Amino acid sequence: MRKISIFVLLCVVQGIIAQPREQLIQRLRCLQERGVMFGHQDDPFYGLGWQWELGRSDVLETCGNYPAVMGFDIGGIEMDDERNIDSIPFTRMREEMLAHIKRGGIITISWHPRNPLTTIEGGGNAGQKFPEGSAWDVSDSTVVSQVLPGGPLYEKFRLWMQHLSAFLQTLKDEDGHPVEFIFRPWHENNGSWFWWGQRLCSDAEYHSLWNMLQDYLLADGLTNILWSYSPNVMGFDEATFLCRYPGDDRVDIIGLDAYQQPNGEADFIRQTNADLDVLCSYAAQAKRLVALTECGYENIPDSTWWTRVLLPIIQQHPLSYFLVWRNARPSHYFAPAPSTPSAEDFREMVKDQRVMMLNDIK
Repeated sequence: MRKISIFVLLCVVQGIIAQPREQLIQRLRCLQERGVMFGHQDDPFYGLGWQWELGRSDVLETCGNYPAVMGFDIGGIEMDDERNIDSIPFTRMREEMLAHIKRGGIITISWHPRNPLTTIEGGGNAGQKFPEGSAWDVSDSTVVSQVLPGGPLYEKFRLWMQHLSAFLQTLKDEDGHPVEFIFRPWHENNGSWFWWGQRLCSDAEYHSLWNMLQDYLLADGLTNILWSYSPNVMGFDEATFLCRYPGDDRVDIIGLDAYQQPNGEADFIRQTNADLDVLCSYAAQAKRLVALTECGYENIPDSTWWTRVLLPIIQQHPLSYFLVWRNARPSHYFAPAPSTPSAEDFREMVKDQRVMMLNDIK
């Protein structure tokens, strides 16, 4: 039997004493002492050559283990849609979220809300990502200022927050207790491809947007949330990072979104390491967790990418988890399937004693 360290025993005792939200924080801290968790967006919904089949997962079929972390996006919930921006029914999403928590996994939720200024009311599901009115609609630079209290769109956005809150409050276990999860709103804000981006609002307006949403959900009783703040990889120093950072009292997990572009391996390695150095240094002082909240290489054309490029980055930084994006279709996927060229290399990566899948964190 593997010996249990004093640190792990202390974690167990602290977890018993702590409130539910703090229990998840303690669990993440204890798991980080052992390694870094692998995560995958939309893992149980679809993969290469299949969709909506219960129990399936490209990752599971590749290495015999579910991801430790599963990511879900609730864009579309703000308008009370039946499906999210990727056409996933919210009823099915809720089932898979709770199923993963029941099996011992951890879930993280992102949100790509529509543009409240340009979206068309009654326009149906948010299944198309890029048309007018989507989160990616940056045709007007005043949206954030308009949704803040006193703005002309505040009451509309307040209704959207009500819809968001109503869904999050349904995330309860079989005994009716709220489950703990990571929530990652307003991400990649240092870019300008979302209506809350760098050139679309001031730092003060971004802080007000973050605080408004957080205060609303807390006032609605959602105290089971770990809040994650995640800029995009761009090359920043601590001072630049702090300009938009909501504050230690409002953030539990500091994240980074970083994708390798075609022919951009050297830049990906250099920028990701540099930005993680900044974030990990700050997080150590602030006693915050750090994660690679989105990452990957579209279609993984390099069959050695997992162990040769990504694993060394993971090994150099004290991360809680790293999450690759979704397997939408053969022309847009980020995790391996058994038939893909990088499948064997992925299996080698998860053999590393520091990389943890679901069975490693139960």
